[in-house]
Amino acid sequence: MNKTKNAAFAYSFLLPSALLTLVLGIYPIAWAFRYMFYNYKGYGTARFIGLDNFSRILRDAEFWDSVVNTFVYAGGKLLLSIPLSLLLAAILNRKIRGRQLLRAVFFMPTVISTAVMAVVFFTIFNSYNGILNQFLIKFNLSSSGIDWLGPKHAMLTVILVAVWGAVGNYMLLFLAGLQNIPEDVYESSSLDGANKIQQFRFITLPMLGPVLQMVIMLAIINALKGYESIMVLTEGGPAGKTEVMFLYLYKLFFPVGGSSASTQVQEFGYGSAVAFVSAVIVGMISLIYFYASRRMNRID
Repeated sequence: MNKTKNAAFAYSFLLPSALLTLVLGIYPIAWAFRYMFYNYKGYGTARFIGLDNFSRILRDAEFWDSVVNTFVYAGGKLLLSIPLSLLLAAILNRKIRGRQLLRAVFFMPTVISTAVMAVVFFTIFNSYNGILNQFLIKFNLSSSGIDWLGPKHAMLTVILVAVWGAVGNYMLLFLAGLQNIPEDVYESSSLDGANKIQQFRFITLPMLGPVLQMVIMLAIINALKGYESIMVLTEGGPAGKTEVMFLYLYKLFFPVGGSSASTQVQEFGYGSAVAFVSAVIVGMISLIYFYASRRMNRID
């Protein structure tokens, strides 16, 4: 009897989380799986059309352009944020004055709302009266400013904003990994004549293997599904230059105004099919990474 009461008491704590998972996780997925075979715009009667939505995806040039933009955005973010966060972690792992304050400063962007962060950067990169252009003009570094959110520089701008928001989080993970490497290993290598570069190459990186594997996986997933800051900064524009995969998907369910070339028609059925294909793409990239990262588990 006591065991039954203890089990019921334990399950009562799990029940709220289970209900939230069911309502906010499993049910929406099941709903999307159903309607991706229907022509449904959020009102009226849903009409079964079989695989027509998937056939439409194959012909949807705008969606595939957003996939390409997603890989460009994710690649740029990874190439900048991972090395920079590792460098900052290595510097702040040393005994320097004010390192605790610097760690807090670099980690601060992680706890700031993505939308708020994007609004702040919009005031900085605004082409007409942005703070950055005012600075460039004032010091004669540019005659009329730079169109940071225009076709030529928009993707670079959103990548830089994404890097600023991600570096602090990855830096903290790398820092935790560095602090778990015994100092004796470095002292022994110094006695053997190893310099700092050799220590980093043959000691730090191999022993950071599990942490590096986790950080890269998190960075890949976050970069592939990220769209919030882009929606605030450019809404996918100009002319779809920064339209990423999940922003395109978002607009199918919740159309937003703006100058983007993306469709503004609410289409739940087609959006569900796009969501499924997008999830498959992210899943395939994740599987490829898992296969390629097996060597990270080996410490030479």
